[in-house]
Amino acid sequence: MRAHHIHQGHLAQETSTASSVAALSLHMIDRDARGTLVPRLETQIVVRFGSMARDGLDAHVLGARQQVHRKLVRGGQRILVARLRLGVHEAVLGAPASAIAGHTVALEDLWDDSAQLFDRLAGARSMAEAAAALEGAISERLGTAQGGGVHPRFALEAARRLESASVDVVAADLGVSARHLRRVFREALGISPKAFARLTRFHRALRDARHDSRMGWAGIAAAAGYYDQAHLIAEFRAIAGVTPRALVDELRTGPGID
Repeated sequence: MRAHHIHQGHLAQETSTASSVAALSLHMIDRDARGTLVPRLETQIVVRFGSMARDGLDAHVLGARQQVHRKLVRGGQRILVARLRLGVHEAVLGAPASAIAGHTVALEDLWDDSAQLFDRLAGARSMAEAAAALEGAISERLGTAQGGGVHPRFALEAARRLESASVDVVAADLGVSARHLRRVFREALGISPKAFARLTRFHRALRDARHDSRMGWAGIAAAAGYYDQAHLIAEFRAIAGVTPRALVDELRTGPGID
């Protein structure tokens, strides 16, 4: 299925630092198309409008995933995706990221007051208004969240350091055991520190490959933190099931729903 059957755009590529939403994107699917879902470090809330959704409107939470997922996306629907910022999962959804990682859960199973959001979404006069309603509901949840769970700043600081150091080094720098750091990561982000570092490298390489045609694969591998080009290819095969070039071509001809 050709790319022009899926129209996508970022409604809020970067929101304010105070927001719990990292990005909002809209996908308009005209006809059936093969969709490629790139694994995300962040939890996503996905709202569907159209005949494919229950009662014309439904919403699901996608937990952190570690592999590319491919599926047939049916036409005649609009898909609104909100990516939550790392570390706010439990405050917004009321459950640790580890409980949802790798799963798709109906939003109403996590939000007791989801009916209010569905009413606002159903009454939206445009997709921009629907996006604002979704982001507003997420922010309201964050603002009324009770304490408890892992402090997001600790998890985020650990995540930042893990981009360039090992688990043992980061744990020592933060004054905790490596075991404690691993537990914090699974609870707050839904994945292990090792998986986080792996997906971070993967996203760096994929971003450079898609947006900087001047870089060769050896340069992309070095910039992303791989040992060499062979390491990059092996990681892409493990995560996406195909070579880096094949994945870039796949995303170019059939945009990912993310």
